[in-house]
Amino acid sequence: MGFKAASHRTFLFAARLLLVLILGFPLFSTVARPQNVTRPRRATAPSEPTRSGRLVQTPKTDETDRAVAIRFAPVFHQGLGETIGIDYITNFDFDGDLKGDNNWNNALEPGFPHLAWVYFSVCETRTHYFIHYAAFHPRDYKGGVKKGVVLSDILREAAKYGARYDPTGISDDAVLAHENDMEGCLVVVQKGTGGDPLAQSKVVAVETLSHNRFLKYRPPGIPGRGEKLQLDGTHPVLFVEPRGHGIEAYRDDPRQARNATNGVVKYEYVGVAEDPARRRGTTVGYDLQSVGKLWKIAQGGTSETFGAVFDYGVREITVAGGTSRKVRFGQIGSAFLGKVGGQNMARPPWGWFDSQEREQPLGEWFLNPAATIKRHYNFENSFSVEYAHHPFAGISRTERR
Repeated sequence: MGFKAASHRTFLFAARLLLVLILGFPLFSTVARPQNVTRPRRATAPSEPTRSGRLVQTPKTDETDRAVAIRFAPVFHQGLGETIGIDYITNFDFDGDLKGDNNWNNALEPGFPHLAWVYFSVCETRTHYFIHYAAFHPRDYKGGVKKGVVLSDILREAAKYGARYDPTGISDDAVLAHENDMEGCLVVVQKGTGGDPLAQSKVVAVETLSHNRFLKYRPPGIPGRGEKLQLDGTHPVLFVEPRGHGIEAYRDDPRQARNATNGVVKYEYVGVAEDPARRRGTTVGYDLQSVGKLWKIAQGGTSETFGAVFDYGVREITVAGGTSRKVRFGQIGSAFLGKVGGQNMARPPWGWFDSQEREQPLGEWFLNPAATIKRHYNFENSFSVEYAHHPFAGISRTERR
């Protein structure tokens, strides 16, 4: 029995090594699983405060949040791969339910149009707005629609033994395709002054998520760290790659167009979720919806929507006036339920991380964007990290008036 088990492990590891030799670097994406992820049957949402800190609240999106998000809503140039329809941006429940493990199969069903929705959230300090935008796709098919799934299944089996038998420790990160995909960006806006401060506000930094890397950008005329980023008025102009859907600044160069075998679709905010399959020309209008709906579901732990949870524990943030506040987030759904290819590999914004900042707590980019951006760009002390509005930490601008 021991010999058979050892032979089985040897075969799986040898198969994995063979795939590496055949496929080379593209075998390994930068998708990585955070440490301390648990999968209990179900985590009970907290209901009473504890000594460890204030409870996380169900976020409330107000009219100001939406006005801010609309004014700076990005223009997304979405590359299209070989299968029309898979690369369209849409909402998680495009198929009429919140099940994560049927999205791969429903992605090409004609009865489920991929209406153009983009998720958003807004936090605010004394000096800046921090706006997250998240684009969802039912499939990530970097390795191909069929081949990527088959190879991911092989790697998943091999990864069961990887922690013990793979000295590189890379098997947890190996994936070519997976069900569900969500990547996005963080737009940092310096608040204006005067009678209409929103009209005088301006974008000063943008970070995008591209396969577990936060790419840093600055608009023209804004000095400091980061590559240059084009603006269309007040709207950052971004590129979403086909297949894997990593997001970066739009450059309209050969590298970005290389895999867009069916061209590029331009998504602009118009306040209506249009159907890209019925578009005229190459432009599609999208609408915004709060990510709070998914956050509320995540409070229940594992479910038909979330396949993995993470214990976020207690996080400390600073509120207006310089007071430190501890917020108990506890166990929250951190990865969408997905069973095709790499399992539970797609994450909501509070599950995003930079693979080169492993020492930072998971979800910091979303849960404490002010401190994260100040560190990334080395902003001066005038850059406030004191939140006047943070709906995911129970801080509302309406309550503070």
